[in-house]
Amino acid sequence: MDPDYTPEQVAELLASSEIQLVDVREPHEHAAGRIAAGKHIELAELSARAAEIDRELPVVFYCRSGARSAMATQAFVAAGYDAHNMAGGLLAWHGRGLPMEPPGGFVSEP
Repeated sequence: MDPDYTPEQVAELLASSEIQLVDVREPHEHAAGRIAAGKHIELAELSARAAEIDRELPVVFYCRSGARSAMATQAFVAAGYDAHNMAGGLLAWHGRGLPMEPPGGFVSEP
C-alpha cells in the first residue's frame, strides 16, 4: 500500500475523522498558514513527543513540500504506526484550493 495520500484524500479522511494530521514544519511556517485540523509538532521534536500521537488512529504527516513529512512517515512506520505522508505537502494542498487557516494563510518558505 502506498504510504502517500493526495491532499484530496487527506481532506476526505479529515472530514470523516478517520485520521490524525501532524504538521512537522517550523513554527514560523505553521504560523503563516496551516490545515485547520492538524497538530503541530516540529520534525526535530517528533521523537520526543511521539506519545502525543494516537497509535490506534492512522496518522498523516505534512510539511511544505512533502520531504520532511516523508522522513517522519518512514520513522513512524518503522515504529509500528499506521503512518502516511501527504504527497506534495502544503504546497499541493494550497495549490488545489483546499482550506487553510488563518484566513489569507499562505505557504511560508522553510
